[in-house]
Amino acid sequence: MSKISEEFLEIMIKTYGKGVNDWVQKLPDLISECEHKFEIKIEKSFDNLSYNYVAEGTKDDRSVVLKLSFLKEDLEKELRVLNAFQGRSVVEVIEHDEVLGALLMEQVVPGNALTSVGNDQEEVEIFCQVFEDLHSPKLKVMDDYTSISRWFEGIKRYRKNYGSNGVIKEAAIGRAEELLEGLVQTTEASVLIHGDLHQGNILRDHKGEWKVIDPKGIVGDIHFETIQYLLNHIDREGDPDKVLKRRVKQMSNRLNLDKYRIVKWGIVRGILEACWAIENGDSWKNGLDIFERFNRLLTTI
Repeated sequence: MSKISEEFLEIMIKTYGKGVNDWVQKLPDLISECEHKFEIKIEKSFDNLSYNYVAEGTKDDRSVVLKLSFLKEDLEKELRVLNAFQGRSVVEVIEHDEVLGALLMEQVVPGNALTSVGNDQEEVEIFCQVFEDLHSPKLKVMDDYTSISRWFEGIKRYRKNYGSNGVIKEAAIGRAEELLEGLVQTTEASVLIHGDLHQGNILRDHKGEWKVIDPKGIVGDIHFETIQYLLNHIDREGDPDKVLKRRVKQMSNRLNLDKYRIVKWGIVRGILEACWAIENGDSWKNGLDIFERFNRLLTTI
């Protein structure tokens, strides 16, 4: 097994703090232990690693993915979400080990992302098909998943830390708070959603079928399931405002969703993005751009 890169160590320390250093240094031994336990052969890690160590390998001539997590409880939650969605276009769980913090899954081969289709409207249609497969019928579960209110706690933390004196204008943060409260209160049914269903997490296998990876597992309004897709590749085949309007119309018509709820979730999500960025010491302007783009759309749909 090749040495763990310094770049990965730096990313992990930025994410989790210096306490993760020991875990990263022991990864080669942990990987070897997983190879023995799961009877697999690890070949190489994936590029652009961030929150977890993820590598591809083989088990009995089958392509597999090994995911190792510093935060074992997060991996356990992902396992529960994948198991809940089994048979609904998600990757198959093969084995796991709670003590090792290891999850073994099928690898989607060749694994081309949804954007490989090359036509935005066709890609949205495929997204809608995957959406329907995941949510027909909707999963109404009572488990220790993240509630949508807890997912948006970054806005509460921002308000607690900055009051009305932060870099985000009071009108914007106040609007997000008001919309969030209204959306939560008017949600007809809280269901299990993937929570990160964007183009890069929808992959095509050798049979031409689409498989979903990396669920977050959020319980709340099903309309929120559309948002991560709408935040990515925003200028695909047009300027961002026109692309967003077309996508929302296509999704709401195809999936029988309320277009106004979709747009309102987008407005709130933009402010959350800005709050997260401020917490991480990053630029918050992308979040404000999201907020403004969805806010403009609300007056024209």
